[in-house]
Order: sequence, then C-alpha cells, then structure tokens
Amino acid sequence: MDRGPVLVIDAANVIGSRPTGWWKDRAGAARSFVQGLRAAVSAGRLNGPVVVVLEGKAREGTPSATADGVTVVHAEGGGDDTLVDVVRGVPGEGGEAVVLVTADRELRRRAEALGADVVGPKWLLERLD
Repeated sequence: MDRGPVLVIDAANVIGSRPTGWWKDRAGAARSFVQGLRAAVSAGRLNGPVVVVLEGKAREGTPSATADGVTVVHAEGGGDDTLVDVVRGVPGEGGEAVVLVTADRELRRRAEALGADVVGPKWLLERLD
C-alpha cells in the first residue's frame, strides 16, 4: 500500500457530523469509529498513517495506542489544542504532508497556518462507508 499524507482526524467533529445517537454512548461511538478507520486502512480505502484524537468520554472507547495503521491519541486537555500539537509535530524531518479532517473553522485556520491541508468530515465518511 502506498503511504499517503499523515491523516489527522478530529473524531469529535467527524462523529458529531451525523445524528446517529452517538451522544448516548460516546465511548461506543468512538470505538466503532476507530474500528471503521482500521478496517478502511486494512482494505486500502485510506492510506496510512492515520492519527485520530479522542477527547472526553470518547477516550473510554479505545486505548491510546497504534494498531492496524491507526494511532489513537487521547486529548488530556482541549481536543483542538491536541490536534494542533499533532499537526505541528508531524512534518519534522520527513517533511510529510498532513491532512486534517474537521469542519471546525478555527481549527482549520490554525492547521492551515502550520501548512496542513484540511478536508471536511464528508470526505472521510465517504471512504468509511
């Protein structure tokens, strides 16, 4: 499989973009979402590496770890600040491209200022379905 840009995902924003009842079980929604990401990477619908940031109750859904091309990061403080820290930390020596998945305008602005491309949740959800 070809390695693509580092895909950094604002899980709260993507999961929250669909009225699936996720708010009743945030941990379960996060677990299902991460499983879907891992399946998409395994099937070649997404190129890794993928980094997904979980915050709040969603962190209880899956441990902070790397498996099957997907790294789960638990935000200890604000999810947006953690996402920016991840975006900031990626380019480093390898000069890797970063694509952030979010619909949050302020987060988009912050990520683009760091050189990341930004796509909306629909882009990702089309690859997961």
